[in-house]
Amino acid sequence: MEETSPLTKQKIQAAALAEFLDKGFLGASLRQIVKNAGVTTGAFYGYFSSKEALFASIVEPHAAALMGRFMEAQTSFAELPETEQPGHMGQESADYVHWMVDYICQHHEPVKLLLTKAEGTSYEHFVHNMVEVEVEYTLRYMEVLRRLGQNVPELSRSLCHIIASGMFNGLFEIVAHDMPREQAMRDVDQFRAFYTSGWLALMQNGWDGQT
Repeated sequence: MEETSPLTKQKIQAAALAEFLDKGFLGASLRQIVKNAGVTTGAFYGYFSSKEALFASIVEPHAAALMGRFMEAQTSFAELPETEQPGHMGQESADYVHWMVDYICQHHEPVKLLLTKAEGTSYEHFVHNMVEVEVEYTLRYMEVLRRLGQNVPELSRSLCHIIASGMFNGLFEIVAHDMPREQAMRDVDQFRAFYTSGWLALMQNGWDGQT
């Protein structure tokens, strides 16, 4: 019977992916997902306890991969001896961004679900959580530079949050606009160069509010 087929779970997830991408989590109809999967409601509840559990089953592997690799880049840099950190500045993040572009291009639909259709789920603040991590490690790095004797101006947490938020939301535009890999990689490299120049200007010169 179809309800006991090993393919039932995959059929439900495939139908759900299409429904969630079309309508978002909040607008998606569980009844329509079940209908499009060609299974019974009983079969659905044999695999998933709720619509959110179904959503999570699709996006969690990708959320874990993106966040896990991101945290690895952050911690590997922070664990370097402080005297070596300035020389490595940007390398780990560049490696992560290139990996991220490749990953997104290979898993475009579920990642798009995670980043653009998750309102109403526990994944709604995924990008915000990445931003918070970026801010924390940025502030730590500023302290490292000060301990190394560099004259780093005081930048508020709120400013660092604004910058990091703009950066991550900009990076993930490659998802929203369904960019092919070559265009995405080129645009992201130029985007990172733009942000790096801005950071260097702030870190070296500060900002006095004058135009």
